[in-house]
Amino acid sequence: MGTLLWPRPATTAFAPPIAAGPSAAHVVAGGGVKGRPRRVSVALRCPDPRPRVIREGRGRWTASRPYVAAGGAAAAADDDSSRALSDLQMVSRIRGVFFYMVTSVAAIVLFVAMVVVHPLVLLFDRYRRRAQHYIAKIWATLAISMFYKLEFEGMENLPPNTSPAVYVANHQSFLDIYTLLTLGRCFKFISKTSIFMIPIIGWAMYLLGVIPLRRMDSRSQLDCLKRCVDLVKRGASVFFFPEGTRSKDGKLGVFKRGAFSVAAKTGVPVIPITLLGTGKLMPPGMEGNLNSGSVKVIIHRPVEGDNAEKLCSNARSVIADTLLLHGYGVH
Repeated sequence: MGTLLWPRPATTAFAPPIAAGPSAAHVVAGGGVKGRPRRVSVALRCPDPRPRVIREGRGRWTASRPYVAAGGAAAAADDDSSRALSDLQMVSRIRGVFFYMVTSVAAIVLFVAMVVVHPLVLLFDRYRRRAQHYIAKIWATLAISMFYKLEFEGMENLPPNTSPAVYVANHQSFLDIYTLLTLGRCFKFISKTSIFMIPIIGWAMYLLGVIPLRRMDSRSQLDCLKRCVDLVKRGASVFFFPEGTRSKDGKLGVFKRGAFSVAAKTGVPVIPITLLGTGKLMPPGMEGNLNSGSVKVIIHRPVEGDNAEKLCSNARSVIADTLLLHGYGVH
């Protein structure tokens, strides 16, 4: 029988790179002398620019320092990125504080103007309230102009203020109301009753003729729709967010048919509007922050008909196609 020879390990060899973290002093390497595991010592002393080879001696490997430096650089990069993210969040928070400061100051001043003209509005323009909406447009424009750029497309599709219509749009952010008020159209929003309790803002909503709604109350919902029908028949316009609430993930939700039943009963057109970017500037649940960016408002051609189901489907398709075209999602 032949003699079985065991090859001796070379005195110097290149080994694969060893990932070394700040707290890793030793690692176990397989295949040591006589089956024993080798322990690898990672040098954690001062950096040495000279390249080092991993050497073996008496079952012990020593890792070269450049690999340790690489691990430290990666950790430093992570720290830098975390610090940059924290700085951006702080800037957004500061922008949010200043936004609400400007909004509040402008609201106080302009609310006085609304109170002064309100008796004349009730006497000569009870349903449209054009003077009040003009003041609201000034307020929204002042609040927006300092913090984000606003772009409009399809303004020619807006009917004149003298023509009643049902306006609908996707709902992404608290900023949607500010953005839509800059259109200068005398439509009546629908808002939950708790908002009317906010000083100045809630009172201004009352003077504008905003329609209150108690959510999860079927009787309140029915009364709200009846009031909308009555306003449209008297020459005013109404505005709906057919999703019912703000989108939590930025995707377009299912439309409810209330707005379209009002349009079908009164014979007025539906004006679909797509809002782009408000959810990125002030996402739902983060109303204290205001990120930098721009917002685009796209007014689509009127949708007409006497079938609420078809009006709902057509209006949603127009808005959904536009959102998909600009990289947004749809449920």
